[in-house]
Amino acid sequence: MTSAVQAYSYAGPSTLVGDQLGLSTSGGRTAGGLVGRPKFFSGLVTQAAPAAAALLAVADVALARYHQPRAGGGWTRDPVITCDGERLRLESFSACGGVYARLDLLGGALDGEVFDRGTTNVDVNGPLREALARTGGRDPLHLGVGADELTVTTLDGAVVEKKVPLPERWLRGFAEVQVIVSGFDRRAELAGMAAVRFLRGLPRKATATVWAVPAGRDLRVTDAPASGGVCLSGVGRLATLHPLLRFAKTLRVYGPAVHDQVASSAWELELPGMRYTLVLSPQAWRGFSGEGQVLADLAGEDAEADADVVGMLLNFEPAVETGLLAGRSGLTPARVRAALTQLGMAGRVGYDLAEAGHFHRELPYDREHVETLNPRLAAARALVAAGAVRLDGAGVARVTTDGGAREVGLEAGSCTCPWWFDHRGSRGPCKHVLAARIAVRDTEGALR
Repeated sequence: MTSAVQAYSYAGPSTLVGDQLGLSTSGGRTAGGLVGRPKFFSGLVTQAAPAAAALLAVADVALARYHQPRAGGGWTRDPVITCDGERLRLESFSACGGVYARLDLLGGALDGEVFDRGTTNVDVNGPLREALARTGGRDPLHLGVGADELTVTTLDGAVVEKKVPLPERWLRGFAEVQVIVSGFDRRAELAGMAAVRFLRGLPRKATATVWAVPAGRDLRVTDAPASGGVCLSGVGRLATLHPLLRFAKTLRVYGPAVHDQVASSAWELELPGMRYTLVLSPQAWRGFSGEGQVLADLAGEDAEADADVVGMLLNFEPAVETGLLAGRSGLTPARVRAALTQLGMAGRVGYDLAEAGHFHRELPYDREHVETLNPRLAAARALVAAGAVRLDGAGVARVTTDGGAREVGLEAGSCTCPWWFDHRGSRGPCKHVLAARIAVRDTEGALR
C-alpha cells in the first residue's frame, strides 16, 4: 500500500461560538474551477442539535479504526463537503477503510445563500468536536461553509495547515462504494421507535456478525444467513448511529440480493431535514479498496475516452442522470455507467441510495494514474501485452503466467487460480479473467 501526503490549508480553524458555526474550507474544485478556499453557503440550518450530532458522527468515522483499533489516534482526515446548490453533502472514510459515512443536509434543512458549487475539505478540529458535542436544542444554527474575503484577510496570521498521509486504498474505497451500493435494494424500513429498539437490541460484542431479517414492521436478528436478510458484520461499526437515535424519524436498510454469505450493507437514518448513511464492508477486516467491483467496467475498451466525454458534462448538478448524459454524450447508457465507474475511480462521482442515482463531487486529491490504483487491472493488461492469453474457443481461454497455465471460463468468469478458488468472484475478477476478457474484446475489435 502506498500513500500520498495531502496538505490541507485553512484560513483559520473551524469554530462554533454560540449558534455560529463556521466551517473552514481547504483547496477544492468549484463550478468555476480550482479555488484556494471556496465559500459555498451562509445561512441557517433549521435544527441545531441533529445537525451538530450528525456532523460529529461523520467526523468520528474519519477518526475511527474499527479493525484492530489503536490507542492514541495518530493522524486524522478531514471530511469532504460538496455543495450542489440544493444541499450540503459531507463524506468520510474510516482509517481502516471499511466504513463509509455520509451526511446529506437537504434543502428543507437549509435557509440561506449559496455562493458556489463544488467540493473541498472542511476543518474539524478538537475544540470544534467538543463544541459540537455540547450543542443542544432544536433552534436554528447559523452555518457558514467557507469565509468571505474580509474574514480571510483578517485571519492571514492564523492559517492552519495539516499534512496527513492518504493511502491509495482510501480513494479506491470511494470508488468501490459507489459501484457496490448501486446494486443494493431497500430491504427494510423501520419507524423511529422500532429503529431505536432494533439498534439498541443488537449484540454488545462489537465484532459480532449477524443478519437482520425483516419480520413484519420490525427486524429480527439471527446468527445465520436467512432469506431476505441483510448482513451486519461488526455490529460495533454502527456506533455512530446511536447518538442520533433521539432525532431519528426512519431507519432504512439496504443490501444485495445475496443472503447466504457475508456482504456489504447500508444503514440510512432519516433525521429532520437530513440523512445520515453508513456503508459497511462485508467483514470488519475487509476494506472496500480490495473488493474489485470496479474492475469489469475499468477494463472496457472505451472507458477512459468515454469518461473524458462524460466528465466534461458534469457540473455539480443535484443528481447525475444516466439517460440525460447518454443523450448529451451520444453514448449508450451502458457506456455511460462504465464511464461513471471510471470517474468514480478518480473520486468524481458517488451514489445516493435514497435517490437511486449518482452525484457529482471532486475529491481534492491527485486524480492521475487511475490504473496504478488497481494492480489487478495493470497485471491483466501486462499479460495481454506479453501474449500470455490464448483463446481456445467454446468460451474458454488459457492464460500462461509464472505460476503456470490458468484456465478461464469466460461466461462464468471462473478461473483455476488460487485467487478465484478463495473468493469465487466475491471480490471481483482475478487478473486472468480480466486478461481473457480484454483479449476477447481486442479480437472482436480487430474483426470489425
